[in-house]
Amino acid sequence: MSDPPSDDRGFDYPRLMREALRQVPREALRRVERYGLPGAHHFYLSFRTDHPEVEIADFLRDQYPEEMTVVLQHQYWDLEVDDEAFSVGLTFSGRPEHIRIPFQALTAFIDPFAEFGLRFDGMPPPSPEDGSPPKEDDSADSEPSAKPAVARVPAEVVSIDKFRKK
Repeated sequence: MSDPPSDDRGFDYPRLMREALRQVPREALRRVERYGLPGAHHFYLSFRTDHPEVEIADFLRDQYPEEMTVVLQHQYWDLEVDDEAFSVGLTFSGRPEHIRIPFQALTAFIDPFAEFGLRFDGMPPPSPEDGSPPKEDDSADSEPSAKPAVARVPAEVVSIDKFRKK
């Protein structure tokens, strides 16, 4: 499942931390899959559209070639969650679409009602050509009338960067 340590020191703690943090959106989405969204909870899920395993409509990939954000709140259907990814039906500009997002493609998970969020900064791009970090892009969501930027949502953001040696 996981790669062996990459050096003689034994543990790649930043990678272990990233893997552990990805359990949070996975488990939250599993609970929503089973029981629905409780109360006023809703999620902003930002992800890399250029990740090779992301399945979205071509018009969405053309509009958001690097990153986009979807909102799970009132109008979604067929949420399915497995160990590697989640899939869900959403409406984009009046068009119903089904998307599948691997957890490795997530760049942010935010629940504004709980004032909680995780940002997966410092993540390497899915297929690095030049070794540069992913770039920020515009956000999109499932409700065309509102396009919130992830940075504007009040949330407690936890970054693994503060635990890295500099």
